[in-house]
Order: sequence, then C-alpha cells, then structure tokens
Amino acid sequence: MSENPQQPQPPQQPDPQPQPAPAYGSPQPGQTPYQDQPSQPHPGQPQPGQPQPGQPQQGPVHGSPYTYGGQYQPQPLNPSDERMWSVFAQIGPLLLSFIAPLVIWLVLKDRSRFVDQEAKESLNFQITLAIAYIATTILTVVTFGIGGFLYAAIVVVAIVFQILAAVQNGKGAPYRYPVNIRFIK
Repeated sequence: MSENPQQPQPPQQPDPQPQPAPAYGSPQPGQTPYQDQPSQPHPGQPQPGQPQPGQPQQGPVHGSPYTYGGQYQPQPLNPSDERMWSVFAQIGPLLLSFIAPLVIWLVLKDRSRFVDQEAKESLNFQITLAIAYIATTILTVVTFGIGGFLYAAIVVVAIVFQILAAVQNGKGAPYRYPVNIRFIK
C-alpha cells in the first residue's frame, strides 16, 4: 500500500501566545467572575479559621464576656456585689446627689436585676427630692424665710430614708421609699 499524497492534512495550529498569570482574585479561564473557585490565600491576609485582627475571638474564652456569636454578654454580679452596689446607690447621694445612683444604674443595670431596681428607686427618690427642694426654695422666698423649716425637715427625712434603704439593701432586701415619684420605670 502506498500513501496517498492527495489526502488532506489537518491544518496546523499556530503556537499559542503565552498568557500572563491572572491577577489575585480574578477568575480562572472558563469561570464566571462570581463562581466559587479554589484560591490560595494572599500572603498578607489571615487564613480562614484564624482570628481577625481587631475582632473579638469567637468562642468562649475563660473570663471573656463574649459568646460564640461575638455578642457582648455582661457577667452577672454575685450576691455580695449586688448588695454592695445597691448600698452605694442609696448612700452615694449623700455626697454626689443623683449622680451616684445614675452611674450605678447605667453601668450595672444589665448585670443584676436587684441593683437595677434599687438604683432606679434611689434615682427616682433623688429626682423627687430635687422637685421638693425647688418647691420649698420658692416657698421660702415667697414667705420671707418661713419655708426654711420645711426645707430642713425634707433634708432630715431624706437622710433617714436613705439610711433605712441602705440597711435594707445591705441585708439583700429591696426597699421602697414611702414618698417617691417613679419617673424611671
């Protein structure tokens, strides 16, 4: 058998041009831009499963207030701390007026229901006292000083009630002021 020189030869393909390497993160040939692709991590980026810089670590860490979802969960107060902070909320106004129960309530309201209710009670009492002080001051000015006795009586009664509240809170029992307008519920 002889070869037939007339048989058509397949056309020869020209040598393919060398293609530059794809940029980091760009799709491979034949992939759409958003198709999942196995990629190698960029040298400067953290590996999957490693904590991100500046982010809270996932999972419980001993003593950490973060949970698995990364949400902040305040640690509850133990009973002795609850009593201590509630006593401070009752006695603090003798020196710092409404600021002491306000700060204690804002900082610890999520950590203890007892401290939350007692600091609110003390804060409401301080607001009630402020209204009484303003009213008696006006009365004192209008009556040319006769209302001053009422002002002094309010101060003494307020101190007695605050001490009674601190003693009750020190025992772990709640205290309700007999005369109190509850503005903060």
